Amino acid sequence: MANPRVKISKFKVGQTVDFSPSSRGLAASARLYKVTRVLPTEGRERLYRIKTVAEAFERVARESELLAAAGNPMNSVVF
Repeated sequence: MANPRVKISKFKVGQTVDFSPSSRGLAASARLYKVTRVLPTEGRERLYRIKTVAEAFERVARESELLAAAGNPMNSVVF
């Protein structure tokens, strides 16, 4: 039986997402990012590590800042 407290992640590793950051942190240099890791929740919201070819670093994004990219939901960005 599944644990009712475990929140299922909306996005999967390798999935391309559209990133719309909140006002905190660095402005995004691109819109399309690839999910590199699913992280634990912070409060009630799932966190994800995301990466784009336009940046040399990974970001941590909240689930509310991400949308599945148009087209195939499991498409990928080449690194």
